Amino acid sequence: MRKRKNLMILCVLILSFFLCGCTLSEPENKDLFQYKDSYIGDNSAIGNIVRQLANRKLLQGFELQTKEKPYGITLNYKYVEGVTMGDIVEETIILNSTFLFALVNNADWVTFHFGDETHTVKREKLEAWYGKKLNSFENEKELRKLVYDFFNDKKKMNEFFNTPSG
Repeated sequence: MRKRKNLMILCVLILSFFLCGCTLSEPENKDLFQYKDSYIGDNSAIGNIVRQLANRKLLQGFELQTKEKPYGITLNYKYVEGVTMGDIVEETIILNSTFLFALVNNADWVTFHFGDETHTVKREKLEAWYGKKLNSFENEKELRKLVYDFFNDKKKMNEFFNTPSG
């Protein structure tokens, strides 16, 4: 009887854990701009940033290129079988590279791995596309508005994804 009671309590705890939407790996919702002016060499700051970016639940890990210029970040994402990755990949690339370039002063490129797909975004190409220096933004709301204005413009999105890297 006691084992049954303990099992019942454990089941209730697990069920309530899932019903409240809690996860152990979900980061606090912090202001990303507290990490503004970070550098590629600051593994802790970069980790805190990437754990708050778009589609973070698919993120499997990241690597930093710190030995020589150009400095960069590689983000490795889980490929989800049976899910059309097109929009997810594009959203992740645009949002995450924009935020990384806005917050990390010396990031020159970001490479995204989605299973067998690899995409690299260079700071100069993204800033030319936006027509703005990304490190000039001072808050998340302002930067998100820019991102979604461009993201919702299909012509701009086609221009970005169909122009060779530069």
